[in-house]
Amino acid sequence: MVFNSRLIAVLLAFCIAVVTTSFLSLFKEVSSNALVVTFLISLSSTYLLGFIILEFLIFREINKIYSLLDKLRDSELTTIDQNKSGLFNPLKKINEEIFSYAALKQKEIDELKKLEAFRREFIADVSHELKTPIFAAQGFVHTLLDGAVKDKSVRSRFLKKAAKSLDGLDILVQDLLTLSQIETGEIKMHFETFDIRQLTEEVIDQFENKAEKKDIELKIAERAPEQVQVYADWQRINQVVTNLVSNAVKYSNRKGKVVIDFEVTNSHVITKVKDTGEGIPPEHIKRIFERFYRVDKSRSREKGGTGLGLAIVKHIMEVHKSRVEVTSEPGKGSVFSFKLPMKAPDQVISE
Repeated sequence: MVFNSRLIAVLLAFCIAVVTTSFLSLFKEVSSNALVVTFLISLSSTYLLGFIILEFLIFREINKIYSLLDKLRDSELTTIDQNKSGLFNPLKKINEEIFSYAALKQKEIDELKKLEAFRREFIADVSHELKTPIFAAQGFVHTLLDGAVKDKSVRSRFLKKAAKSLDGLDILVQDLLTLSQIETGEIKMHFETFDIRQLTEEVIDQFENKAEKKDIELKIAERAPEQVQVYADWQRINQVVTNLVSNAVKYSNRKGKVVIDFEVTNSHVITKVKDTGEGIPPEHIKRIFERFYRVDKSRSREKGGTGLGLAIVKHIMEVHKSRVEVTSEPGKGSVFSFKLPMKAPDQVISE
């Protein structure tokens, strides 16, 4: 049964008319005709007055609120439960939806506060990272301008150091641009089928000298298949493997070991990069994929890098609808792994 202003006005008028007529019937001087007339006048006047008050002062305003809430639900409150609260209390539903809307807005405010804090931290980190190579190059150049340029040995050494600082700055800017373009979708992925083992062998060749300098054994696991086909963007996966192998070599101890292994299932390939390095404390694992986050800031800066490698890896894998898993034990090393399909999605055999 749906209550509206007309029905409520009729019920209210009938009740008042019955009470009024019953009261007058207690007096013997009042005739039955007078009681009928009193009932009709009381019923009609109360109905008109009640209907006008309910319709124009209450129900019309309630309907406006409902209409506004319906529009809000269509645009913003799609997740709010639309269960009716009961017919005898039309204001209860409005109260519930207002509280739901307030909760939603509070959640948005909390998210905005987190984003604002992240923005401030990001700007501070970027400023610090840019300042280091800029100030270094600036110091070398000013030293040369102050007279050191006349000494050939000093000039050559300082120019090389300035060039190295500027190269580091260029790498940092390129990483920032890459990260931004991946996030905004400006970089389009070109998916194809390729041999990820062959890709890994090419990456190993790039870091062979660095590994030898630290007496690190860098290799593919002996049990790994000779060919490992995956369906992905070759260039971006090359970037992922390069970053993971680079970090493994960088943070491994002397005479350590870095092994890349491939676990093949029915439809996917899991690539694992294992090292015997310093390891990552549990409280840091959730944050290592944040921009510029470093577990040990002082030692990390000594070892170089922009602090954006793992953030780029994370975003590349998200575009591939995958993610990087990390298991680590301080002092014993870490294992970074990611999963890729062997074939295009419409060709994948479910496991």
